[in-house]
Amino acid sequence: MSTLLLFLPPRSRLHAQGRPAQTLDGLGRAASSAAAAVPGAGREFDYLLSADDRSISAQGSLPAAQLPAADQVIAIPAESDVAWQRLNLPRAGRQMRPALAGQLEEQLLDDAESLHFAIETGAGGGDLAWVAVCSRHWLQQQLGLLEEAHVSVDRISPLSWPENPPRGHFYATGNEQSPLALRWSHGDGVSNLPLSGPLARQLFPPALVQSARWTAEPEVAAAAEHWLGSAVQPLPAAQRALAVIDSPWNLRQFELAARTRGIRELRQLGRAFMRRPWRPVRIGLAGLLAVQLLGVNLLAWQQSQQLKARRAAVNSTLTATFPHVRAVLDAPLQMGREMDSLRANAGRAGDKDLESLLAAAATAWPQERGPVDALSFEGGRLQLSAAGWSEAQVQQFRSQLRSEGWQLESAEAQLIVSRLPPDSPAGPNPNPRP
Repeated sequence: MSTLLLFLPPRSRLHAQGRPAQTLDGLGRAASSAAAAVPGAGREFDYLLSADDRSISAQGSLPAAQLPAADQVIAIPAESDVAWQRLNLPRAGRQMRPALAGQLEEQLLDDAESLHFAIETGAGGGDLAWVAVCSRHWLQQQLGLLEEAHVSVDRISPLSWPENPPRGHFYATGNEQSPLALRWSHGDGVSNLPLSGPLARQLFPPALVQSARWTAEPEVAAAAEHWLGSAVQPLPAAQRALAVIDSPWNLRQFELAARTRGIRELRQLGRAFMRRPWRPVRIGLAGLLAVQLLGVNLLAWQQSQQLKARRAAVNSTLTATFPHVRAVLDAPLQMGREMDSLRANAGRAGDKDLESLLAAAATAWPQERGPVDALSFEGGRLQLSAAGWSEAQVQQFRSQLRSEGWQLESAEAQLIVSRLPPDSPAGPNPNPRP
């Protein structure tokens, strides 16, 4: 499954001196926030394309309309544009968003109505949970530009979020006075620390340094190890961004939730099922399917063997009972013919002989009817004249015959008597009356 990662440009900010702030976009390159904030369909988005969610197939910067197609699209906001607050979630149900705005109003610098909130996955009313906060207007503007170019964003996931064990990522700021900075993600939040002075180093005692995972952009890895006093794993910004594919966070909530129905919703469920956390489930289902297929094939083989054994037993019974039969083509049919031949040689009437049919008809014949006017016999079927018979007499005659294992057909003042097939519900009477 292919994934397109889009890096949303950072919001415009001003320094105290009034100059545009220089921030870092998702790929780690310095970008002017003033230029990034300019809306327009031709504005370019930095992107990464992964064909297998593990490696990078393509990367670059293109206008929204020219971005490559993918099975899922994940937008990544700048880390400086997402704030984090932890609180006991109100029990508000569908009114969760306005309830969050009221509860966080005193802790936010901006107007709560201008902000967008997203709560961590699986959290509900009454739980202590993290809430991601960002500008709603800015996020709506980015999504609007992409939707105008027919780019449907499935998820919005940040590059870092509060988590344990803690993680630290060093990156270059492009600032000569403070060239190195640290993105610190831990169980108590996410912070961005400049490393120009000695104060930041005092926040990381040796025990914390040993328990945390440390990464750095390759160009600042040596400087990060010198500052930290410990080994740091080089991690390019593009490789770091691939982690959001398995991120538990999705900022598309409340008023920005994706409106998906029908086929698109099924596609999203399929995409979620193909992600890494569901891999054990997929393996289990595949194993269960393999066991089921193996069991069905084994059962079919056993039934086939039993059928062959029964067929061989029937064939051996035929050849043992009638040794003169050399070729066995249809054992039940051949055995029936041989039995008919033996019966005929012994002078006994069979079910399809005239004598048996006449005896059956005589036994069931209505008492109020006189002798039959005419009859004919052919191929195990006795045809009787039924002129003047009432419907009640015909039904009585049929019922009597059926109880003895015979069947009656009536058509155009004719009654036809024959033996019921062996597989009929009533079946032939094994001991018919003589």
